[in-house]
Amino acid sequence: MTQPPATVFLIDVDNTLLDNDRFIADLHARLDEAFGAESASRYWVGFEQLRDSLGYVDYLGALQLFRTSESRDGMSDARLLRISEFVIDYPFADRLYPGVHETLKHLRRHGPTVVLSDGDVVLQPRKVQRSGLWEAAEGRVLIYVHKEEMLDVVEHHHPARHYVMIDDKLRILSAMKAIWGPRLTTVFVRQGHYALDTAANAAYAPADITVERISDLINFDFPST
Repeated sequence: MTQPPATVFLIDVDNTLLDNDRFIADLHARLDEAFGAESASRYWVGFEQLRDSLGYVDYLGALQLFRTSESRDGMSDARLLRISEFVIDYPFADRLYPGVHETLKHLRRHGPTVVLSDGDVVLQPRKVQRSGLWEAAEGRVLIYVHKEEMLDVVEHHHPARHYVMIDDKLRILSAMKAIWGPRLTTVFVRQGHYALDTAANAAYAPADITVERISDLINFDFPST
């Protein structure tokens, strides 16, 4: 039987490999431009409601809620109907952080790379595909509702003696470390609003490695397979 690799790199997407905060800002601007800030705010109310009930963000589901809050005539508004086009066809490849492909290439010298993300079953895989990350990971893509609760499944699909998890959320890294212990090296990337929330992060132990940007990992030599 083929021996599992010594190390598998598990890598988050939003605000780790690509600037999802920029995508949200652009969606804010598009909604405000189309409907006015006051009306557009109803989209974000539904957005937060869905996040609380589902446990993940659902941009298209929030758009459905926004649509149902419109008048019968308003549901026919072409501006509303084209917001989904903006979301689905968004140029996510343009939002990759500098040095992402070089970083992934560097990591692949030490072991397989696996995209491990939370999200819905429509937009999140679309985001991974349109950004080029699906191809960069050679199809090794896993998307769950709560990835930190799926480590047994992750291990089944990608067995390894050791794992490296790279993420912008210290909460996720801490939860995974509690389960895998010394089998896991946690890497905290200080990009995006979650990573920079000092008050929220104070509740968790520091990661094994902290970097300011994803491209900093090019300077790290991890154990090879």
